[in-house]
Amino acid sequence: MTTQTRYHGDMLLSVQGTGAVAVLVILFICIVVVYVGKLAYLGYRTRAKKLPPDPPKPAEPEKEPVYYIVEKKKKRVRSEYSEPKRISFK
Repeated sequence: MTTQTRYHGDMLLSVQGTGAVAVLVILFICIVVVYVGKLAYLGYRTRAKKLPPDPPKPAEPEKEPVYYIVEKKKKRVRSEYSEPKRISFK
Protein backbone atom coordinates (compact mmCIF):
# COMPACT_ATOMS: atom_id res chain seq x y z
CA MET A 1 0.00 0.00 0.00
CA THR A 2 1.22 3.50 -0.77
CA THR A 3 1.27 6.21 1.84
CA GLN A 4 0.10 9.71 1.14
CA THR A 5 2.48 12.43 2.18
CA ARG A 6 1.50 15.95 2.93
CA TYR A 7 4.43 17.60 1.19
CA HIS A 8 6.37 16.89 -1.94
CA GLY A 9 9.78 15.38 -1.56
CA ASP A 10 11.51 18.48 -2.93
CA MET A 11 9.80 21.02 -0.62
CA LEU A 12 12.35 22.66 1.59
CA LEU A 13 10.04 24.75 3.81
CA SER A 14 6.59 24.32 5.20
CA VAL A 15 3.81 26.71 4.30
CA GLN A 16 4.43 28.73 7.45
CA GLY A 17 8.16 28.85 6.72
CA THR A 18 7.49 30.09 3.19
CA GLY A 19 5.23 32.83 4.61
CA ALA A 20 7.90 33.86 7.11
CA VAL A 21 10.52 34.09 4.36
CA ALA A 22 8.13 36.17 2.23
CA VAL A 23 7.52 38.56 5.14
CA LEU A 24 11.25 38.96 5.72
CA VAL A 25 11.87 39.62 2.02
CA ILE A 26 9.12 42.30 1.94
CA LEU A 27 10.53 43.87 5.13
CA PHE A 28 14.02 43.96 3.61
CA ILE A 29 12.69 45.57 0.41
CA CYS A 30 10.83 48.22 2.42
CA ILE A 31 13.92 49.04 4.48
CA VAL A 32 16.05 49.34 1.33
CA VAL A 33 13.47 51.65 -0.32
CA VAL A 34 13.33 53.93 2.75
CA TYR A 35 17.12 54.25 3.03
CA VAL A 36 17.56 54.81 -0.69
CA GLY A 37 14.97 57.59 -0.47
CA LYS A 38 16.73 59.18 2.50
CA LEU A 39 20.11 59.05 0.78
CA ALA A 40 18.65 60.51 -2.41
CA TYR A 41 17.12 63.37 -0.41
CA LEU A 42 20.42 64.08 1.36
CA GLY A 43 22.27 64.00 -1.95
CA TYR A 44 19.76 66.40 -3.48
CA ARG A 45 20.15 68.84 -0.57
CA THR A 46 23.95 68.82 -0.71
CA ARG A 47 23.94 69.23 -4.48
CA ALA A 48 21.55 72.18 -4.22
CA LYS A 49 23.90 73.88 -1.74
CA LYS A 50 26.94 73.49 -4.02
CA LEU A 51 25.30 75.07 -7.06
CA PRO A 52 26.49 78.59 -7.80
CA PRO A 53 24.08 81.22 -6.53
CA ASP A 54 21.91 83.17 -8.91
CA PRO A 55 23.52 86.34 -10.24
CA PRO A 56 22.52 89.38 -8.19
CA LYS A 57 19.73 91.48 -9.61
CA PRO A 58 20.50 95.08 -10.48
CA ALA A 59 19.59 97.42 -7.67
CA GLU A 60 16.36 99.31 -8.18
CA PRO A 61 16.40 103.04 -7.61
CA GLU A 62 15.12 103.95 -4.18
CA LYS A 63 11.61 105.25 -4.22
CA GLU A 64 10.57 108.11 -2.04
CA PRO A 65 8.31 107.06 0.79
CA VAL A 66 4.66 107.94 0.47
CA TYR A 67 2.97 109.54 3.46
CA TYR A 68 -0.77 109.69 3.89
CA ILE A 69 -2.61 112.20 6.03
CA VAL A 70 -5.35 110.47 7.95
CA GLU A 71 -7.93 112.40 9.91
CA LYS A 72 -9.62 110.86 12.86
CA LYS A 73 -13.36 110.49 12.47
CA LYS A 74 -15.26 112.82 14.70
CA LYS A 75 -18.35 111.60 16.43
CA ARG A 76 -21.39 113.74 15.82
CA VAL A 77 -22.89 114.81 19.08
CA ARG A 78 -26.66 114.64 19.14
CA SER A 79 -28.21 116.97 21.63
CA GLU A 80 -31.82 115.91 21.11
CA TYR A 81 -33.43 112.59 20.54
CA SER A 82 -36.72 112.18 18.72
CA GLU A 83 -39.76 110.63 20.33
CA PRO A 84 -39.72 106.82 20.37
CA LYS A 85 -41.67 105.20 17.58
CA ARG A 86 -44.33 102.64 18.28
CA ILE A 87 -43.72 99.29 16.62
CA SER A 88 -46.55 96.88 16.17
CA PHE A 89 -46.10 93.25 15.25
CA LYS A 90 -48.94 91.72 13.28
